[in-house]
Amino acid sequence: MGLRAQGALLLTASAFLTVLTCLTFLTFLTGASAIGSAGQTIGQRNPPLVIDSITGRDLFDFYCASCHGRDGRGHGPVAAALKVPPADLTLIARKSAGTFPAARIEAFVTNGGEPSPAHGTREMPVWGPIFRGLDPSDTLAKVRISNVVKHVASMQVP
Repeated sequence: MGLRAQGALLLTASAFLTVLTCLTFLTFLTGASAIGSAGQTIGQRNPPLVIDSITGRDLFDFYCASCHGRDGRGHGPVAAALKVPPADLTLIARKSAGTFPAARIEAFVTNGGEPSPAHGTREMPVWGPIFRGLDPSDTLAKVRISNVVKHVASMQVP
């Protein structure tokens, strides 16, 4: 296996661990790990991995805010535990000559790709395959990603 292929595997494993950390944190936040005195689970069951809402804000809050923060500035509750700090998503347009590169960001979120200074490193999970794995509807996966990207576009600062 070539060095480039080994690097891709390491980055994929790293992204998987980031997703696992985020989902574990979400489970913890929802109280799904509450145990009664008799050792029985009480309260809510595990939270869903796919939410019903397809609005950009709801999707961002559920899937992205644990790392990027609700404000998109990279200071989510999981950020301190990550090897590479999450990118400040509010600066994407500023770092792209003042124009939000929606197609590039959508491709990055969907398929990964080369890291960009506007977004950050490959440590971020690639959400296209994750959404397709969690929900068999490819159309809904595309709508979810498009709506998240539109929400991130709305967060840009001058």
